[in-house]
Order: sequence, then structure tokens, then C-alpha cells
Amino acid sequence: MQTGVTLQPVDDPDEFHELVTTIDDLGYDRLWLTDSSLHARYVYSYLTLASVWSERLLLGTAVTNPLTRHPAVTAIAASTLDVVSKGRFTCGIGAGDRPLLSLGLEPAPVGVLERSITDMRRLWAGEHVTDTGPGFTLDDAHMRFPATGKIPVFVSASGPKTLQMAGRTAEGVILLAGLHPDIVRWALDRIDEGAAESGRPRPHVAVFAYGMVSDDSVAAMAAARTIAAWFPQTVPALCEVAGLDPAIVQAVRDSYHGGEFQEAETAAALLPDEFVERMALSGGVDSARTHIRNLANLGVDSVNVFPLGADRLGTITAFSQALALELK
Repeated sequence: MQTGVTLQPVDDPDEFHELVTTIDDLGYDRLWLTDSSLHARYVYSYLTLASVWSERLLLGTAVTNPLTRHPAVTAIAASTLDVVSKGRFTCGIGAGDRPLLSLGLEPAPVGVLERSITDMRRLWAGEHVTDTGPGFTLDDAHMRFPATGKIPVFVSASGPKTLQMAGRTAEGVILLAGLHPDIVRWALDRIDEGAAESGRPRPHVAVFAYGMVSDDSVAAMAAARTIAAWFPQTVPALCEVAGLDPAIVQAVRDSYHGGEFQEAETAAALLPDEFVERMALSGGVDSARTHIRNLANLGVDSVNVFPLGADRLGTITAFSQALALELK
């Protein structure tokens, strides 16, 4: 099973350099950076820096979207990073999330997302592309320099329709479905349904594990609670699988505010600890080991820690320890 780290590019370059170096030294396979419009620094600049500072790490967006970035613009950015990193770039893309709201946009429908992937691949293949569907337009669009045409596309997915689309379309799925085996198994079944439609095997499944790994259980639970609140707000179907009381789901949705999940503290306070533990990293190394073991047993292809809270480097290091103990 591969391993990775996901970061929001919010640090100054010197601090980011330290993070990249540490992630590389700890032996992680992948580094993902979010593309969060006004909520983070420019993702492609930071990915370029990371490609220089590490000659080994696989790099990717986690994730861009077809609304704030036109698919043709993303196709150019991805092909550039692919060249700069010598073939180590993965184009992670999704429907978009709450940062879109401050730009007056809503997340892209599944059909728009799927068309964007198809059109990017056609551009990378050197085709002239015309597409006048909803969401974006291309009029005899084509790249003026060659692309490799081999850039992998990973789709960020949580809900059933997007999971199925990712299963039939993408080289990989960035799975945002919490960590409990029942929930992850439910999501894998939806991916497999999509893959079966296309008559192909399941694509790479990259689970994102948000939260904090720390012996300070109070701090770890507090750091994990806000991302746990994202699930009732965004994917209530998962909460049903996780056994969360529908009344709590509705209460969280009614009180969820903020452009990023870290800003949803009021809604997060409504969640029981048991639900938080199912959805996020919220304990020490032993707790992280249990989640890693469960994911490995389910056959996921990679697990990627998204550190939250004040000590992100501490979580990256502690999660690496859990990986070494569990996957040795």
C-alpha cells in the first residue's frame, strides 16, 4: 500500500520547504496539495517548488475543479507540471467544495466533471476539441505544444454518483469517505459498480485520512471534529452508513457555516465522539494503526494523511510511525 501526505499550501516557502523535505525523508510516496481558490496559495507554484525539492515524491492536486479553472487551463497546468516533475504529476479533480461559494459558484454536476476529464484527455492527445455543453465551452481548442498524454486523473469522490463515475472513468479515486470499514466498503462497492459498467478493474483508491495523531486525546479529537462535520453537510448518505442519528445530521446541516471545514466549529460541536472516531484520525499512534490495518484489509491502494490542528508536522511524523509499525 502506498502512502502520502495532503497539505493546504498555506505556509510560507521556507516552512513549506521544511515540510516537503521531512515528508520525503520519512519515506512517503506522494504529496498532494489542495487547490482552494482564496483559501490557500497558488497550488501550481507550490507543486513546482516541491518538484524541485524532491526528486522522488509523486505530486498531485487534491483537488482542482472545472469551474474556477477551465478544463483547458487545467490541461495546460497539468502538462506543464508533468514535464517539470519528469512524469510524477497526477491531476486530481473534483466537483469543487465550499470555497466556491465565495466566488458565487456551486459545485459542478457530475456530468460537467466527467466531460472536463474527457476533454482534458483529448487535449493531451493532441486533438482539436469543440464542446458546447453546460459548465464550460471549447471551440476548436488545441494545445500548441505536445503533452505526454499519459497524465493520470484521480477524481475526488464521496457520494454514490461521483464514486460510480470515478470507477468507470478515472485512473484513480481520491476517496473522502471517512475511515470506518463499513463506510469505506460501501464506497468501494460504488466504485466497483462504475468500473463494471466500463468492463475494467477497480482504479487506484487513495483514501484521505484527515485529523491529528497525538497522545493528547483532547487536542486530537478537537482537530478531527471539524472535518467530521463536513460529512453531514456534504455527503449525508455516508452518515446513514456510519449510523449517525438523522436528527443530528440535520442539526449539523442547519448550523454549518464557513467556507472551509475548519470554520465549522459550531456545527462540529454537535457530533458525538464515536462518529468523529469513525470519520477521522482522532487519537494516538495505536488508533492510527487500527485505521491503517482496516484500510489495508479492505484492499485500498494508498492512504494519505491530511494533518489538522496546530502540530501538522507532528501528525505527519506520528502517522509515519504508525505506518512503519503496521505495514512492516
